[in-house]
Amino acid sequence: MSAKPETVEVAKAPAKNKKVLLIIVGAVLVLILGGGGAFFYVSKQRAAAQDGEEGGSGKSAHAAPKAPPIYLPLDTMVVNLADPGGEKVVQVGITLEVSDSHASDKVKAYLPTIRSGVLMLISQRTSEELLKQEGKEKLAKDILRLASVPFGGSATGRDEKTGSGSKKDSDKKEASVEYPVVGVLFSSFIVQ
Repeated sequence: MSAKPETVEVAKAPAKNKKVLLIIVGAVLVLILGGGGAFFYVSKQRAAAQDGEEGGSGKSAHAAPKAPPIYLPLDTMVVNLADPGGEKVVQVGITLEVSDSHASDKVKAYLPTIRSGVLMLISQRTSEELLKQEGKEKLAKDILRLASVPFGGSATGRDEKTGSGSKKDSDKKEASVEYPVVGVLFSSFIVQ
C-alpha cells in the first residue's frame, strides 16, 4: 500500500506543471499580441501625423509631387491714392502666382490689361485702408478677382449672364472654373 500514495503524489505534480506552463504560454501570447497591436496603432498614428504635416490631403506618400509654383512679377507701380488733397502715394510691387508655365504664357498676353486694372483699383483706396492688414488682404483678393476677368471671371463678383449678385452664386461659379492666376503676392508696399 505504500506504493499507491507515492503514485498519486507523482501523478498530481505533472498536472500542476502543465497548468503553470499553459498559464505562462497564455500570458506570453497576450503580451506579444498586445505589443503588436500597440505597435500597429502607434505606426498608424505617426503616418497620419506625417500626412497632416505634408498637406493633410489624405493621399499616400507615393503620390506625384506637386510642381513648383510659377511666379510672374509685375513692374513696380507708384500710384496716387484717393486721400483728400491727393498728396499720398503708394509704391507697390506685385507678383502674380500662376498655376503652371502654360498659364504664365496666357497671363502674359493680358498683362497690360491686368496692370491697368490694378492701377485703377489702387487709386480708389486711401492710405488709411492700405496701412491696415485687412486693407492689404482685401486689395490682394480684388487684384486676384481682376486678374480672372480676361479669362471669363467677373470683376464685380456678379454672374454677368444671370445678373445674380449673391455671394453664394459667384463662389460656386468661381469654384468650378480654374483661372490661371491663383495668388497675388506683394514684393514691396510703401505708403507715403
